[in-house]
Amino acid sequence: MSKIKYRHIKRKIKEMAGKIDAPANLLPIFKKSNGEQSPLIEIDNTGKLHYVHIERGRESDRKTTTEIDELMFWIFNDVTFSLSTQYELENRIENKDCRRLIFSKQEELLGLINNDWKAREKKNHENILKNHPFDDFASIRAHFSKELRDGGMANDAAREKACDKHPLP
Repeated sequence: MSKIKYRHIKRKIKEMAGKIDAPANLLPIFKKSNGEQSPLIEIDNTGKLHYVHIERGRESDRKTTTEIDELMFWIFNDVTFSLSTQYELENRIENKDCRRLIFSKQEELLGLINNDWKAREKKNHENILKNHPFDDFASIRAHFSKELRDGGMANDAAREKACDKHPLP
């Protein structure tokens, strides 16, 4: 196996970022500067590729692979999620589960880069929804529950009444 070079990774990231107009601030860095920036790409002396998240100066997550395609998926899964959440904020649909827009936009963006990645993330979203289905009534339920609490009803009773009126999925 030939060792992958940082310049090769940087070139691939730049090319893929261009396909989805990803801003530079969402892309990983390649050197620890102040210990606060994240995510970070590292290549160890055995040629393993590391995708490292740093929070408050401490490593919070590290993924390791020898496959550049896997590294690129990790990078652009994060990048497209950030772009998709921003898209949802700018195009919010009242009384709709925000994940509806986030998931579809993320799959669309990943598909612009790699259709296999789109399918992979679609399957991940489907697995999330099996355990946590879309809930279009969450904000309605929360507002109603708050109204009831503001009117003097106890927390548990207000939540129960809100769930009776707007059932959980």
